[in-house]
Amino acid sequence: MKAVRFHEFGAPGVLTIEDVEQPVPGSGEVRIRVAASGFNPADNGIRAGSLPIPVTLPHIPGYDVAGTIDALGSDVTGFAVGDAVIGFLPMTADGAAAEFVVAPADVLVAAPSSIPLTDAAALPSVGLTAWQALFDEGSLRSGQRILIVGAGGTVGGYAVELAAKAGAYVIATASPRSRASVTAAGADEVVDHTTTPLLDAVTEQVDVLLNLAPIDPAEFEALVGLVRDGGIVVSTTAWMPAPSDEARGVRSTVVFVRSDAQQLAELASLVDSGDLHIEIARRVPFGELASIHEQSAAGTLRGKVVVVPDNA
Repeated sequence: MKAVRFHEFGAPGVLTIEDVEQPVPGSGEVRIRVAASGFNPADNGIRAGSLPIPVTLPHIPGYDVAGTIDALGSDVTGFAVGDAVIGFLPMTADGAAAEFVVAPADVLVAAPSSIPLTDAAALPSVGLTAWQALFDEGSLRSGQRILIVGAGGTVGGYAVELAAKAGAYVIATASPRSRASVTAAGADEVVDHTTTPLLDAVTEQVDVLLNLAPIDPAEFEALVGLVRDGGIVVSTTAWMPAPSDEARGVRSTVVFVRSDAQQLAELASLVDSGDLHIEIARRVPFGELASIHEQSAAGTLRGKVVVVPDNA
């Protein structure tokens, strides 16, 4: 089969398209004929060797997958050959930038049926990050106020929709380019962070501050003042600690996304009910993946990209 691999850590040029043996599913595993894999910024960090995820070289990137089950290993129940599935694969294992990938059955769920299967590859880890940030870590509930910093990004769109659906009052930051999409996602207020200081724009304290952006640590620290006594600061920027204010009972936490099939199934259901929308910026073949890594490393990549096998 064809797959994208790298044999050493380094610049995007280490990515090559190769012929590799088709994987065989073991106990509790299935083999998936890949419809698409989702690109995530962490893929760039893993390839560069700057993200401390212990992968074995050579490595196939792409830990978000959508595809059709092609073969079953032993001790697999609840799935059949031909089932359309999505999943957040173990980040240390070979990924889905390949024609086939082996996956633990317990990380997979039925793919949403209302959208193209290729596009469903954009959902797993990003949707789970938003869900876990809001509800597992932020304990967000109806009637609360939440400030989402960096709502114009891929996680941000899901976070705004999920928070609004949960009945929260959503204040979101976004650039003019993203304002329309963030408003459509359900934000009650949108602050243009390129022109308006948040400390001036947010006049009433929030219960939850969710940071999704690589903001300056001093700016992040200042934003804690916008959180009410006893509130919480949640961040997905794992390379930077999240500030707190113990004197006021404001705690903080950093999200490290984990696979959760029950949550992913709920997200897929929300897609099919029309309550959660997947936006795809580009669908690219294997040969363009190195360019996507280059754009991600340079900070110029916009929107969600899915990688489609050349034979799909």
